[in-house]
Amino acid sequence: MAWDATRPVPWKRLWTEWAAIGTIVALVAYFISHNRKPGSYVGIVLAGLIYVAFGAVLAKFGYSRKTFRQLRTEAAAAPPRQVGRTSRRSTSAAVGASARPKPAPTKRTSSGPSNRPQKKRR
Repeated sequence: MAWDATRPVPWKRLWTEWAAIGTIVALVAYFISHNRKPGSYVGIVLAGLIYVAFGAVLAKFGYSRKTFRQLRTEAAAAPPRQVGRTSRRSTSAAVGASARPKPAPTKRTSSGPSNRPQKKRR
């Protein structure tokens, strides 16, 4: 898509995401790695500004991620799908058009004699 200056930028969402991610990164840096250098936290702030600016540019190009609410709505509207494998009985009974055909035998999978030539004994 092309740049369109009239496309809205979700500023609130970008700043909220950055605040959440930045806070988690700062807490991990402070408590787990015992990082007390202020330069690291300035780096987190600068990375957040880059994140927000990059998100704004993508929004102007037309990129918009779906919210969790949109994903839940689509999942609820979609037909339920079967997850997992079927039992052996149902697969053996259902051998037919939906079953995958057995691949052709090769040198490594052939059940017959080997095609490799025998070494000559001297």
